[in-house]
Amino acid sequence: MNKGLALLGASTLTLGACTTVPEPFTPAELNETATSNFQRVDAEQEPVSAPIDLYEAMARSLKYNLDYKVELMEIALRDRELDLQRYDMLPQLVASAGYGGRNNFAGASSLSLITRRQSLEPSTSQERDLFTADLALSWDVLDFGLSYVRAKQGADEILIAQERRRKVANRVIEDVRSSYWRAVSAERLLTKLQELEGSVSTTLENSERLAERRLSAPLTALTYQRELLEIQAQIRKLQRELVVAKAQLAALMNLRPGTQFSLVLPDRTTELPAVQYAGEDMMMTALLNRPELREVSYRQRINSRELDAALLSALPSFRGILGVNVNSNDFLFNNNWVNYGAQASWNVLNLFRLPAHKKAVRAQDDLLEQRELALTMAVITQVHVSRARYGHFSQELETASRQMAVQDKILGQIRSGYKAGAMSRQTLLREEMNTLVSEVKYDIAYAEAQNAYANLFASMGIDEFAPDLTGQEDVATLQTSLAKLWQDREAAMKLSGQ
Repeated sequence: MNKGLALLGASTLTLGACTTVPEPFTPAELNETATSNFQRVDAEQEPVSAPIDLYEAMARSLKYNLDYKVELMEIALRDRELDLQRYDMLPQLVASAGYGGRNNFAGASSLSLITRRQSLEPSTSQERDLFTADLALSWDVLDFGLSYVRAKQGADEILIAQERRRKVANRVIEDVRSSYWRAVSAERLLTKLQELEGSVSTTLENSERLAERRLSAPLTALTYQRELLEIQAQIRKLQRELVVAKAQLAALMNLRPGTQFSLVLPDRTTELPAVQYAGEDMMMTALLNRPELREVSYRQRINSRELDAALLSALPSFRGILGVNVNSNDFLFNNNWVNYGAQASWNVLNLFRLPAHKKAVRAQDDLLEQRELALTMAVITQVHVSRARYGHFSQELETASRQMAVQDKILGQIRSGYKAGAMSRQTLLREEMNTLVSEVKYDIAYAEAQNAYANLFASMGIDEFAPDLTGQEDVATLQTSLAKLWQDREAAMKLSGQ
């Protein structure tokens, strides 16, 4: 009894000593993590060695964009989980071994139930030290059925992850197209804007000096300064809109902030493919291909299999057993033997749970059905909007192109007049500013039209990358594949319009 109390006391002290307390990371550990993340965020990337064109920007985004990599890792995780679920369908093969001993023999005597006297002297049939080992194979038919259903559900989870990967990839490519054309505009115009701002600042300072010396009428000088300040404000607004475009493109390509790179500056063009698809055809294409709708369909299939799992859970369980045993006890007549058997069990209460489980599955199915209908309406609306948006931006681009052409002619006339002394510097600066504004508006309209063109295919669920691409290829391979896909697509659009 005292030994038992001592053992209980020792166990209590041991458990008390094992109490855990919160242990926040130390500043050194946090610093190590931050340093490691900073070094690894863009590690093992192909360096930028030449000006980047649109398709290389897309390729770098598919290969290095971290959001896209997360989706790829999600697919890999689901695949590994499916491998684990396949093992659940296999029989259980359990090997065990053990050793036991005591300080005396385990003996027993017998008591006569009639005379109430001892009928056998104390004896034993077991050695003091024993070694046992067994290898048991068992297979539960019900567990196999449930594991099979879960594996099928896991396979659908992989397909859902693949659809999410498609969605993220298409979104990334859309963002790249928009950011690339804005960055091209920035690379073309920021130097011009800086030069113009310098001219405006110099002219403004000269005007202020003339006004201080009263060499011009005060109202005329102030009006001139107001116009110059308005021009300066417009310049800085344009700079603000353009200066972030290149940083956004760098982020999509996972280039570290501050990385210097240049862009291929294509010739300005208004040649955008016309949309030749009928509205209903585009909507049906979207309903067939959109990843969001496919994901809901896979969710519905997963939920239907949940009903199969509920039915299996309500059935009796049948387990077969086959085992090999070894025992070192010399008192045994057979020290090794094979055992076999079968066992059936049934949790009858699962029958009472089945109706509630069915109702929950059907409620989930109703929810998914309504979500599918809501997504259907959202998708066909997006297709209609993307079609109208592309047409609208195409018209805006045409207008911006004509405005830029007219403004170029006006600037040519003003420059000729300024050289001849017929036009003031104030007028020249104003028209130079208007010319840059028209160029920026054209570039922004072109970027919006390109983005709308990509969005047109994304709204229909048509991938903006070849289906055989995984993102593991090198940048050059990705670039070539993307260029071919988009060039073939544009050629097909032009042919369909003829």
